[in-house]
Amino acid sequence: MGLLYGLIAAGLALIFGLMDVVNFAHGEFLMIAMYATFFLFAFFAIDPLLAAPLVAAALFVFGAVVYLLIVRFAMRAKANAGMVQIFSTFGLAIVMRGLAQFFFTPDYRSVTNSWVGGKTVSIAGIYLPEPQLIGAMLSIAAFVALYFFINRTDFGRALEATREDAGAVALVGIDKNRVFALGWGLGAALVGLAGAIMAIFFYVYPDVGASFALIAYVTVALGGFGSVFGAFAGGIIVGLVEATTALILPPSLKSVGIYAVYLLVVFIRPRGLFGSM
Repeated sequence: MGLLYGLIAAGLALIFGLMDVVNFAHGEFLMIAMYATFFLFAFFAIDPLLAAPLVAAALFVFGAVVYLLIVRFAMRAKANAGMVQIFSTFGLAIVMRGLAQFFFTPDYRSVTNSWVGGKTVSIAGIYLPEPQLIGAMLSIAAFVALYFFINRTDFGRALEATREDAGAVALVGIDKNRVFALGWGLGAALVGLAGAIMAIFFYVYPDVGASFALIAYVTVALGGFGSVFGAFAGGIIVGLVEATTALILPPSLKSVGIYAVYLLVVFIRPRGLFGSM
């Protein structure tokens, strides 16, 4: 679960590191991904594991469109630009959640009879749920692919250059709006991949993204704002702390440990474990 938390938070960290914008609709992106996975399974019998790349591709397009139609204009605000950016994505979250409740109803849905749903695997006498195990492996693969994409491709270099100085990149012919749009698309694709996997073992409903978004914000802050590697490491820490807390306290209080560790890090290292701000 920690690796999945990291995958969800990676998109948030990527967008913040690229543009200094916090996407308050990040949880709703996850919700849309889970609904897309559910409907692909319900209507076309496409297993979530096969649907994952399709959902990630669809979320990539959705993320880029959100930037082009909403965020791009919010960033042009002449006054209180930070507040305009916050309320634009927060308003988008409310709209997306309301539309989901209107069209899909507040009912809980679930993917049944998927290839790995409800199955466990025994490793050295320890029984692990297959969906979470496969999700963890896919998360690692996604982070490896993201590392090579950012460090070994021309677009990755353009992305890093834009993160360093969005104004100077125009001098070498880089269109920062194109980079921003593709960055938003990439961030949304990561959360889309996580949503497709989580739909296997978690209920799908309009408010599902809210709780995971809160954990994602904590993960990003813990690892360091703007650091994709920090999101990866922060996700693992959050997952381990959550599991350990559930052993010590009642499972309903498992989030207490997460926020306690976060507060400790804020006091000791405000920029996060791997942040550079």
